[in-house]
Amino acid sequence: MKKKILIPLAAIVLIAVVASILKSGDKADYKVETQEVTRKDLTAIVNCSGTIQPKRKVDVSANAMGTIIHLAVVEGQRVSQGDLLMEIDPSEYDAAVKALEATIRSARADLELAEASLEKATQDRDRTEDLYQEDIASEEQVTAARTNARIEQARVEAARHRITQFEANLAKAHHDLAKVTISAPMTGVITRLNVEEGENAIMGTLNNPGTVLLVIADLGTMEAWVEVDETEVVKLALGQKAEIEIDAFPGDVFHGTVTEIGNSPLRVRTGSSREAVDFEVKITLEGTLPNIRPGLSAKAEIVVADRQEALA
Repeated sequence: MKKKILIPLAAIVLIAVVASILKSGDKADYKVETQEVTRKDLTAIVNCSGTIQPKRKVDVSANAMGTIIHLAVVEGQRVSQGDLLMEIDPSEYDAAVKALEATIRSARADLELAEASLEKATQDRDRTEDLYQEDIASEEQVTAARTNARIEQARVEAARHRITQFEANLAKAHHDLAKVTISAPMTGVITRLNVEEGENAIMGTLNNPGTVLLVIADLGTMEAWVEVDETEVVKLALGQKAEIEIDAFPGDVFHGTVTEIGNSPLRVRTGSSREAVDFEVKITLEGTLPNIRPGLSAKAEIVVADRQEALA
């Protein structure tokens, strides 16, 4: 009996709800904005961010190991190619040079002695051969004299080869000694100085450049190194124009051109096993930027498409 009463009541409630919805819908006010079709200049851009870096810089590392006994530059100083940067303690390398020079002098004395022995052995051979022609010396004596002369000749050749080897070692020692004096490989500004006088310079090994002592950069031409998402990097091409905003210069807009697009992705782990894939793009800035510093944060807008007088 109760079920028969509840069913009509539920139907009445449902009809009331539907009627309420339809009634409110009739009163809804829909607004539609319209605009006249015109021709406009349309531009498609790619937004990205990164840092400002010099187009050319050199990381200066040590090619010799030792204590820095003289530091000739400070960070921020401008240097020219060939200027003295620092000197490493040359004691060990200088001692190696002097030891090899003494070895060469001794080897040359041995060569003179071997040449004198060869001269005597040659004279003995010639005299024995003359005596053999006169039937005064035996054939055995002639053979012994000739053999002795060849032995002395071999000793002379060996002494000469030893001198050549020692001279090569001396040249290498001079080369190593020259490495203790580090000069500027290019003209630029010392943008980073990682050592102080009295510290040890560590020499790099294979596949390991060693400790970077300092960095020299040419601040005349700067680039914006930005990261572009994989979905947008395919739209980029060399020569495209860009506008760059540097956080350190608010309100200023700098212009540049895309000069390099990375082929290898920069993978950034975002959590668990997912990675965001970006590509490094370099934009060369136009003109010179006063008081610029490597590493400044920057944002760039790269123009990837431009349509003049398009219907919009």
